[in-house]
Amino acid sequence: MGKIVFFMEENLDKNNEVNKEISDNTTKSNSEEIKGPKSEKVINMDISNDDSATKVLNKNKINTPEKPITKPKKELPVEKKPFQEFINIHLIPSLTKEINQRGLEINNINLTNTNRPIAGDKCWVINCEIKDTCNFWLSFEKDDISSLKSISISKPNQKPSIIESFLIDEKRITLKLIISRVLQRLNGQKLIGVN
Repeated sequence: MGKIVFFMEENLDKNNEVNKEISDNTTKSNSEEIKGPKSEKVINMDISNDDSATKVLNKNKINTPEKPITKPKKELPVEKKPFQEFINIHLIPSLTKEINQRGLEINNINLTNTNRPIAGDKCWVINCEIKDTCNFWLSFEKDDISSLKSISISKPNQKPSIIESFLIDEKRITLKLIISRVLQRLNGQKLIGVN
């Protein structure tokens, strides 16, 4: 046998009593969905066998498997990035910019895994030489910005004589915090002027 195809239009007449009754009973959040005209539906009935299967297809609907909606991944805060990436890509350039904004010139600034000034133990050290002003060494005990830190400062062409603890009471270490405290230490030594 063949197929019988029916076309139905739903909710196209806005004056329809059913439409009006439904519209009156809806909330504001879903009223637009119900008031708008519905799409045309096609009903195919296969009458070739006794159990007459019914299939309803929505016009313009594409049959694709539903995928769960995933939220876009938030980018990690810079402080959560790997240690060397944080230091070389974020801290050193930001610190250089802040020092340059104060009218000072940096001859050299780098991160190395070397001996800490005075103590001599091996750790990660940012060594910065500010032209005609000072040198400082910001040391990290481990390759982690939350590890124990110290700072040593000296005048040009001199060795440091004191190791000072650095950010020992802070629970959350941020890029801005490290920069502001380095500048505060340099200013405390009257090396860079007012912050």
